[in-house]
Amino acid sequence: MNFGRGPAVVLNVGGTRYSFSREVLKDFPLRRVSRLHGCLSEQDVLEVCDDYDRERNEYFFDRHSEAFGFIMLYVRHGHLRFVPHMCELSFYNEMIYWGLEGSHLDYCCQRRLDDRMSETCYYAAEEQPGEPTRGSEGKGRRPPGAEGRKWLERMRRTFEEPTSSVAAQVLATVSILFVIVSMVVLCASTLPEWRAPENRSVEEQSRYTAESVREPSGIIEAICIGWFTAECIVRFIVSKNKCEFVRRPLNIIDLLAITPYYISVLMTVFTGENSQLQRAGVTLRVLRMMRIFWVIKLARHFIGLQTLGLTLKRCYREMVMLLVFICVAMAIFSALSQLLENGLDLGTKNKDYASIPAACWWVIISMTTVGYGDMCPITVPGRILGGICVVSGIVLLALPITFIYHSFVQCYHELKFRSARYSRSLSAEFLN
Repeated sequence: MNFGRGPAVVLNVGGTRYSFSREVLKDFPLRRVSRLHGCLSEQDVLEVCDDYDRERNEYFFDRHSEAFGFIMLYVRHGHLRFVPHMCELSFYNEMIYWGLEGSHLDYCCQRRLDDRMSETCYYAAEEQPGEPTRGSEGKGRRPPGAEGRKWLERMRRTFEEPTSSVAAQVLATVSILFVIVSMVVLCASTLPEWRAPENRSVEEQSRYTAESVREPSGIIEAICIGWFTAECIVRFIVSKNKCEFVRRPLNIIDLLAITPYYISVLMTVFTGENSQLQRAGVTLRVLRMMRIFWVIKLARHFIGLQTLGLTLKRCYREMVMLLVFICVAMAIFSALSQLLENGLDLGTKNKDYASIPAACWWVIISMTTVGYGDMCPITVPGRILGGICVVSGIVLLALPITFIYHSFVQCYHELKFRSARYSRSLSAEFLN
């Protein structure tokens, strides 16, 4: 080192001091620190650090002290992990400042960083950075069509973000009420007392004739379908990217919940009163029951359902791993149970285990500790195998659950933070 005096060099990072010898700085793993060794003047030093004390030979860095402490643990032990309760992106900025890269992180932290950066890019794409801000609206003349784009953006937020404004909350409340009413009518229509006074069959219940539409249940169903259809059409019109709108899972669910009603009406109109109606009765009932997808529409308004969907999306590897565990154990235990209960000539044969596919049912209810009791082993070796199957199921199911749980907590906090951001904008709008 060509600048400074004394045998030791002191680094002051956010109030925490670290003392090193001059020779250590030459090959220090952190590039910013190692650059101090080649500084020839105080001006060169100030290009590397924020301040310098000549008397103490102390270099001051106005950075996060706790983050630098974790980085020093990496220098000493070779393992770099995130600081607890610190944003991954903030810690990553500290790493870049000291000359480290994302590849220096441990694998688990690399995955967290990749997830956070992908979400940040997704939210940034939603923000449309080219839109004018409030501060720039009053400067100069607005470009042509700015008012129309602003109105479409406000409409889009009203329908897509329930916490973005007072109107969005009112609209979300009305939509929830329609979902609840439609579900109550759907459940009540399957009760025997519902169709007993009219003495109608199940096939007749699935028909959408002029008489059925005039009934209270038909009127309520038509009103709910009309509301959902209008809501879906408006959201499609005000969406930024029509192709992206069609590909979104929640919008696909909306289409699956709305189209069966119109298909059922068309099938009833085309079949009329002829014999084809009886063959179409099963199809009509299936399409009618697809209205149960309306329950998933609540995911637009409840953060819990959104967290569940985001967790399943991120943890698809863990879900596949869990499925593989269950399939492998099912193949092994079903083959052994069929052999012990029915395949060997032990004097007693259990007819419930006549085949391996039949034994698979017993394996799955045993591994998940459900135990319906509809079939059970009767031989001593089969019961021993059953105990091993239950214990193995508990262990195998518990292994991936930890990863899924941590992902669920992370997704919940992220969505809660996003909801709080829109709530702040809602409060500002209410005050204004």
